Amino acid sequence: MTDDVLAEQVGYYRSRAGEYDATAYGDVDTARARIARLVRAMAPRGRVLELACGTGMWTEALAREAGSVHAVDAAPETIAIARGRVREGAVSFEVADVFAWRATGAYDVVFFSAWLSHVPQARFDEFWGLVRDRLAPGGRVLFVDEHVDEQAKEAFVGDEVVERRLADGRTFRIVKHFVDPAALRDRLDGLGWECRIERDGDDWILGEARIGDGRLD
Repeated sequence: MTDDVLAEQVGYYRSRAGEYDATAYGDVDTARARIARLVRAMAPRGRVLELACGTGMWTEALAREAGSVHAVDAAPETIAIARGRVREGAVSFEVADVFAWRATGAYDVVFFSAWLSHVPQARFDEFWGLVRDRLAPGGRVLFVDEHVDEQAKEAFVGDEVVERRLADGRTFRIVKHFVDPAALRDRLDGLGWECRIERDGDDWILGEARIGDGRLD
């Protein structure tokens, strides 16, 4: 995976910030209710690190459940929207590239939504190593993404690369692959993670992962 596609991916989400909620979620109020329900069920507690927070739809729900949330995203335009959206809770925001970011401190939960599907397969191990470094002992990883059954909706132009078009007609290439739960569990198992994945509706998967022998019931 070339760096120019990853740079184009950041540019795409910067340019899409103003239209993201409507195009990604459709009915935003319905989506917020669904997100709030799922976050309550996942029960993030303590210090939460949210990677690729986007416009703050999930940050808003996390802030109601967690002790604190530190939300990171590479697009300052989406961070600005998230700052305006999240009105409660102990939340801090930071503009940073997830792959390059090297924070100090440990978190009880690392959370990401619609992000794993944008991580190049060649950087999968690296990414999960970064996540491991940010977890406190006994910490959890919580994630949400799209099930492999949804992949037909994308226009693939290469191996794990799709082309997306904005409302103004501009096109961008981004990394995209969909989650096959069995394959993801196997790959994480090879890296020393215990992982549980379930579906919510036809489109989303919910995952929880822990390091080592802290098996998930």
